Amino acid sequence: MKAYLICLFLLAQILPQAAFAQEDSTKLWKVTAGDVIPPVTLGLAGLIVQGKISRHLQERVVSSYPNYNTKWDEYLPYAPGVVSLGLASAGVKGKHKLGDQVILALLSNIIAQGVTQSLKRIVRYPRPNGEDYHSFPSGHSTTAFTNATILHEEYGQRSILYSIGGYGTATAVGTMRVLGNHHWLADVLMGAGIGIGATKVLYISYPWMQQQVRRMKARKHREKI
Repeated sequence: MKAYLICLFLLAQILPQAAFAQEDSTKLWKVTAGDVIPPVTLGLAGLIVQGKISRHLQERVVSSYPNYNTKWDEYLPYAPGVVSLGLASAGVKGKHKLGDQVILALLSNIIAQGVTQSLKRIVRYPRPNGEDYHSFPSGHSTTAFTNATILHEEYGQRSILYSIGGYGTATAVGTMRVLGNHHWLADVLMGAGIGIGATKVLYISYPWMQQQVRRMKARKHREKI
């Protein structure tokens, strides 16, 4: 039951805004409430539950699932991104062509992980299992929600089922990290916020980046002439 509650809490923060962003398709490349609310809410929630709340939840999780063990959380973080690139490779039209999707996927994951790994080394918060001091934020959750946001941005406007599938998978990853005693709830929430936020920022700024590249190419072409 506690596992289901963790899943429902994470999904409740994201899916209403995913649906809102899908309906607001006329405001492409502009910052909307759907771009800001999910990452900010998740990040603040991660800070609020840090400490006593997360420790209390972890004690109950460990007592309820003492023998929980899985390796699925090592592979599932990449699944939404693989689905998005697979659809593009198969000719299913998304927001961007395959080449642009590859660039966006690489940059989103690099930026999101750069933020997460930097925070890990600055904060140095101990994991619940005592393995090391790189608990906050969760890198697996960051990757999972980064790739889920890529799938949502590319194909969420075709069908909200893509958004549900991507964020549902990412939520499962975050839940497994808590159940496996690798992370506190606060780690997962902050990782989710970073993953979504970094990807949203990149997607919003990508048209400007493309414009700068076109200008550079045009300038070089004029210089050759």
